[in-house]
Amino acid sequence: DAICLSHLHADHVAGLPGLFHTVANAGRTEPMRIFGPLGTSDVVSGLRVIAPHLPYEIEVIELEDDVTFGLPGGLTGHAREGKHRVTCLGYRFTADRGRAFREDRAVARDIPKEYWSQLQNGETVIVNEKTVRPDDVLGDLRPGVAIGLVTDTRPTERLAELVRGVDLLICEATYGEDDELPKAERHGHMTIREASALAERAGVGNLWLTHFGAGMSDPESYRPFARSLFASAEIGHSGLTGSLTFRRGYERTDAVDPAEQPNGEQ
Repeated sequence: DAICLSHLHADHVAGLPGLFHTVANAGRTEPMRIFGPLGTSDVVSGLRVIAPHLPYEIEVIELEDDVTFGLPGGLTGHAREGKHRVTCLGYRFTADRGRAFREDRAVARDIPKEYWSQLQNGETVIVNEKTVRPDDVLGDLRPGVAIGLVTDTRPTERLAELVRGVDLLICEATYGEDDELPKAERHGHMTIREASALAERAGVGNLWLTHFGAGMSDPESYRPFARSLFASAEIGHSGLTGSLTFRRGYERTDAVDPAEQPNGEQ
């Protein structure tokens, strides 16, 4: 339904035409929205030269620094600029949770069940010539769930504020060794230590490390190091999946941890 681009370097956008055709072949006809930094419209337009005919419309929304925007499914997005060699956006995606419906309050007020869904959806109803407001039957506000996505950027306080308290932070860790910090600073990336420190500073619940540089031949070998810095850190790999639910929060959902497979097979 939506694609959010961090920045416009080729390794992050060149695959879009193939993705457009894959989605088309899956039968999509509803519009697709693409969010990204200023200049995204020109890039998408250029890439469409080799994907000109699609059964759905593509709408491009260019985002400036520190902006909130709506996403499909009732999600709220927030974008904030990072620090890279080109304009780069970090993202926070939040799913808010509605207030709990207090059946005991509804029963005490003799409110028929046919009105309960309306009240839970925030509508005021009239019952036996009496006005019943949502506040009469709804409980306190409940926390939602949130994901942060930060890649191709140096760590900054503004990004830490952006992802503060998210259930899951997906963060770049281009360099594994501490002595590669000068290289990370030069190219606008992070080391594993810096990504872990960002997660710690932001108070996130869980951390997925990803975007490993070509010099990191075996990212899994850094798992003990990463977990010594941030206990719930995961090393990103093909097939890593998880879920976020209001009831249970974050859970990994892929069947087997690569480090636990026999003979190190993945």
